[in-house]
Amino acid sequence: MILTIIQARMGSKRLPGKALASLHGQPMIWRQLERLRAGRCPTKVVVATSCEAADDALAAWLVSKGQTVFRGAPTDLLDRFARCAASAGPVSHVVRIKGDQPFVDSRIVDEAIRLALASGADYVSNREPASYPMGMEVEVVTARALQAVADAPRETLARVSPTAAIRADPDRFRQAAFRCGQDHARLDWRVKTAADLGFARSVYAALYPSDPQFGMEDVLDLVGGGVDLGRYAA
Repeated sequence: MILTIIQARMGSKRLPGKALASLHGQPMIWRQLERLRAGRCPTKVVVATSCEAADDALAAWLVSKGQTVFRGAPTDLLDRFARCAASAGPVSHVVRIKGDQPFVDSRIVDEAIRLALASGADYVSNREPASYPMGMEVEVVTARALQAVADAPRETLARVSPTAAIRADPDRFRQAAFRCGQDHARLDWRVKTAADLGFARSVYAALYPSDPQFGMEDVLDLVGGGVDLGRYAA
């Protein structure tokens, strides 16, 4: 089984509660789930949040909607991801998606999964060399590699990322990458501030009604086409 894990928390310093912030009538986390479920490569999707009380509301809302939730370590994301994968049953690969990616494109996720399966690599991503807009990153790791690095003793800072130890050891973990046709690395579509959320809301207002599964190219066309997003602002 391929497991997609969205890491999400309510405790963002710059934009608290953003996971449940409204995005075209639904919480942002739900819009991400909606987009990921449209993928052609079959994958189970789990939201991995922390066990802190601050994330109770997020977990409760998701469970009320029938969404599987895993709760784990607040800052040790390596442990949270490894335990989430282990609890999901037999898993061959884990797809990592961050909770600040409202434009996550299932087609790009599918491309990453297909490359992981075809190449046999332990780690596949479109992160390096950077060519996609920030907020469109996808990482796919084998469950074996994830568990191996989680089991090894590591300093606290080395456990903040679930993939850093794998990326840092290409001699042990075979790696593969894919690039965008054009370099859009200067663009940042992540939602980290109120202004970022305003941008996401404007894009959704412009594109979602006609195509709920609008893709990266649609956003690029909208932004690059001189459209006044201000008229779509909530």
